[in-house]
Amino acid sequence: MSRLSAIRGMNDILPDATPRWQQLETALKSLMQRYGYREIRLPVVEPTALFKRAIGEVTDIVEKEMYCFEDRSGESITLRPEGTAGCVRACLEHGLTHNQSPKLWYTGPMFRYERPQKGRYRQFHQFGIETFGQAGADMDAELIILTARLWRELGLSDAVTLELNSLGELDARAAFRQALVTYLEQFRTQLDDDSQRRLTTNPLRILDSKDQNTQAILRDAPQLADYLDDGSKAHFAELCAHLDACGVRYRINPNLVRGLDYYNKTVFEWVTTALGAQGTVCAGGRYDGLVAQLGGQATPAVGCAMGLERLVLLMDAVAASTAEAEADVFVMGLGEGTSTAALALCEQLHNALPNARIVYNCGGGSVKSQFRKADKSGATVALVLGESEVAAHTVAVKWLREQREQVTCTQAQVADVVRDALAMSTQ
Repeated sequence: MSRLSAIRGMNDILPDATPRWQQLETALKSLMQRYGYREIRLPVVEPTALFKRAIGEVTDIVEKEMYCFEDRSGESITLRPEGTAGCVRACLEHGLTHNQSPKLWYTGPMFRYERPQKGRYRQFHQFGIETFGQAGADMDAELIILTARLWRELGLSDAVTLELNSLGELDARAAFRQALVTYLEQFRTQLDDDSQRRLTTNPLRILDSKDQNTQAILRDAPQLADYLDDGSKAHFAELCAHLDACGVRYRINPNLVRGLDYYNKTVFEWVTTALGAQGTVCAGGRYDGLVAQLGGQATPAVGCAMGLERLVLLMDAVAASTAEAEADVFVMGLGEGTSTAALALCEQLHNALPNARIVYNCGGGSVKSQFRKADKSGATVALVLGESEVAAHTVAVKWLREQREQVTCTQAQVADVVRDALAMSTQ
């Protein structure tokens, strides 16, 4: 019988990697709480029509990347490729934007059928932030400022760069689109294949082409900034003033667009070169028309999302290692009939030290193998119960991270000894 493997592009996150993930998730959740954002939990599966209406039927996601299938009732449903559309759907369904201005966050797996590569998988994890009801540039600024704080707290500030642009309103963007198409039609046969296709479907995405020849053609193309409406110009200038006042550095990138149809005015990306070629670790912008597009009242909105796989890679690449130990205390039984006493000791310590990580070595083993496991666990101390200790109701305490002589104490004293040892290890 052949061995089963995970589906291509849908990866396991193994125990050696999860401490880094937990560090990132803890930092994100703490940041959201401090800025007054609330968690919302969304379904993994949504009606296919939701994404077609929200994202746009001629985007790469809808055309090529969504996992769509019919359920038993014949309804077309889709594994979510992104979180914004589902969040807006939930807000409308439950009235969260009615006379309210919610500030929400969510996290979880997303799914896109594309070529798997390092940090970019078919099942990937995303952390998203969405805010509703605030039309001012101060809301855009807060979102960017809090992400800047996240990089500082994770030690990533020197590894990321903020890029900004404004897409303007729909009418201004439509005029620019026509001018861009007219210009590029002269060079149709010289464009890369994707750009030739996008010329009739989503021409603004050509600005983001990675093809060098296409980028050379774009140097003399019309500029989006020349077509912006006055309101969008004022909004963007105010945003830049807010960021300047808060010390957030940025670069204006006139070719920055987003791959989804619903964005207007502000768009931004935090990018890095620390993982090789330039990659995006966080992106977002304003989408004032999406709530109405999905059947609600016109509601201003702005949000962003970050891919956790790529952030974990970045943390591993540039941040100091913060891999956590698996245990604070490692308990082992050595000899015949010691396992019952060792388990009872573990429970005694769990009761006395509820915040300590106490690991019991199930299955026994030689003295050498058990101490090897204790050292690998990262524990501060090992508690040893041999046959003589069990008979005398004592425990041998061995320090694993410093040169201290092993001591023996009574089982009644052991919680105090361990508490003192753990306190000293954190000083």
